[in-house]
Amino acid sequence: MSGPGLMLRVLASAAGSVALFSASAAAQETHFLMPLKGTRLLIREFEGFLGNFRRSYTSAEEKALRFEIFAENFAFIEAENAKGHSYTLAVNEFTDLTPEEFASGHFGLKESAPDNKTQGWGNLPHLGTDLFSGAPLATSVDWVAKGAVTEPKNQGQCGSCWAFSTTGSLEGAWQIASGKLVSLSEQQLVDCSKDGNMGCGGGGMDQAFEYLEKNQVCTEESYSYKAAAGTCSQSSCIVGIPKGSVKGFKDVPVQDTKALMEAVAQQPVSVAIEADQLAFQMYHKGVLTQACGSKLDHGVLIVGYGTENGVDYWKVKNSWGASWGEGGYIRIERGLPKDGECGIKDGASYPVVAADKESIVV
Repeated sequence: MSGPGLMLRVLASAAGSVALFSASAAAQETHFLMPLKGTRLLIREFEGFLGNFRRSYTSAEEKALRFEIFAENFAFIEAENAKGHSYTLAVNEFTDLTPEEFASGHFGLKESAPDNKTQGWGNLPHLGTDLFSGAPLATSVDWVAKGAVTEPKNQGQCGSCWAFSTTGSLEGAWQIASGKLVSLSEQQLVDCSKDGNMGCGGGGMDQAFEYLEKNQVCTEESYSYKAAAGTCSQSSCIVGIPKGSVKGFKDVPVQDTKALMEAVAQQPVSVAIEADQLAFQMYHKGVLTQACGSKLDHGVLIVGYGTENGVDYWKVKNSWGASWGEGGYIRIERGLPKDGECGIKDGASYPVVAADKESIVV
């Protein structure tokens, strides 16, 4: 049997799931079901989710549990979208996961020095703090349009966001210095960067950059991503950035919007954010304005900024694949005081590279 009949049997088999979908007003209020249009709609949405994302479960009990989680998340999506925010949420491949489950496999930032958020590049030479110069700022910047950003990537169920933020900022810096955009290997960092980094168990951009200062950087094509730690194989890869090309780093003063804008106008910038909110998990499009805290748990990349309908934003490249958000990107409100939205102004820095003609990959 398949379709709604099976789904109703699955519902009936799960403890508490029948109560969850009760038509009573009390159940609706408790589980945010007021915006839903009934169980049939919910079943249809879940079946569409299963087909779109090729989901399968090991048992009827597991399927019922996932249905229950999906229902709560779907109700949250419907309720939030009804509020007329500058952003919208939608069902995506993460809608059958609780926030706790999602965080356990899709973040991975581990700060090495939580008391000093601006020093994020280990023992690399500190080449200065990028203070705001006072010069006029561009009204908008987009390094994606300028060709300095590779296609969105997907870290999978591996706590390797730190590796993706590292390669993203290096890819941008190298393109600006050399004129060539080279997709770099996150798997190299997962496998080989071990001084404080733990592969899919989490890590930090500081240790990753300290490692890359001392080693060649492999291309993505020659050392492809596996979403699991393996044996270091950098000796057999194709070199994307030669050893010694990473010269140091500059940091951006914390809580300084103009300094961060000026830095982003120069090149893509690595930042850390708090991404453990359900609105972030279910983000679809628009400018995220929901308060999301400043407990930094996720490494990402600012690739630009701008304004839409009077709301200023940062354009951020994530590492959850192109099916999430705006083709793999999220726009986060810009201009909030202190830490900024999601703590985005608390740990911004970027690499300085040097490219000579012999080192440029064609």
